[in-house]
Amino acid sequence: MAKDVLYTNGIIAVKETALLGARLFKLSEGTAEEAFRALKEGGFGHGAEAESVYETEKLIAADERDICAFVREYAPTNAVLEYFLTPYDFHNAKAVFKAEKLSESSADMLAPEGLFTCAQLEEAVKDKNYSALNKELKGAFEEAEGLYAEEESEKAVSGADVGRIFDAAAYKRLFKACGKFGVLKKLLKARVDMINILTFLRAQTPEYAEVFYIQGGKLGLETLKTLCDENEEKVLHALNKTDYADFLKLCLADKNAGLPMTEAEKFLDGFELDFLAKKKYELKNTQPFLYYVFRRKAENANVRILTGGLLAGMDERGIKRRLRGAE
Repeated sequence: MAKDVLYTNGIIAVKETALLGARLFKLSEGTAEEAFRALKEGGFGHGAEAESVYETEKLIAADERDICAFVREYAPTNAVLEYFLTPYDFHNAKAVFKAEKLSESSADMLAPEGLFTCAQLEEAVKDKNYSALNKELKGAFEEAEGLYAEEESEKAVSGADVGRIFDAAAYKRLFKACGKFGVLKKLLKARVDMINILTFLRAQTPEYAEVFYIQGGKLGLETLKTLCDENEEKVLHALNKTDYADFLKLCLADKNAGLPMTEAEKFLDGFELDFLAKKKYELKNTQPFLYYVFRRKAENANVRILTGGLLAGMDERGIKRRLRGAE
């Protein structure tokens, strides 16, 4: 797969004019309904049917689908295509698998389609035939099926058990598809390391955390197990010579305050955009594509923050502090 990068970057230059950017700050100064109307009138949501601010998620979902369509059409390499779309495949695969086992509909659990349609995934689960899927997706389905085969009752298998199988397989696929792409490999390793840090800090025992350990990062199991120690100095020392010392401090600040480490999660959610934003005037080759897509995804998160904050009665300064990448 090879696309004309210069042509694509030209399209991006035009599309960037539609980004909300600093307009989000202005919207935080009014009411929730005023912000909703302004978003719709400005084209956010691509005409999705939504009648009030309480249906803003419909606009966000429509924009996310549009991002996926853009990636499918213009992704400059297969690695970039997989980086953005593979997570949707594994999310949807997990959803249809759980729904099938519970004899429920997966409709409310599905995300936008990735490289496989939801119909393809549902058919594969129904027929227990995964031959048309990639190796990692096929392996995740078969491993999850194996869990149920080992139990006398399907109820004995938890959603967390199924989730860890598909999550681990998703990163295995991503490293396989993107491992030779320098920037994407670096971003993947950092994301996996930070997810593992959060997992081990939240776990009651190293043994429990190890079950959810995701391979591929720079931090080894022995280093991560140290994070379960009750001695905070020992925990800080474990990562003080790594790239994650500040991230760890962010985690511990929330943990010590009895909070669910949401600040660290926010940092994790936006770190790819922050990474590219630091050199936004030096981006070249496929990097403008990455930067544009990360900005689009951040805007969806910001719209959710904006409307949620306004509906909760949060003051504009509080909302503006929470917006990421709005410029």
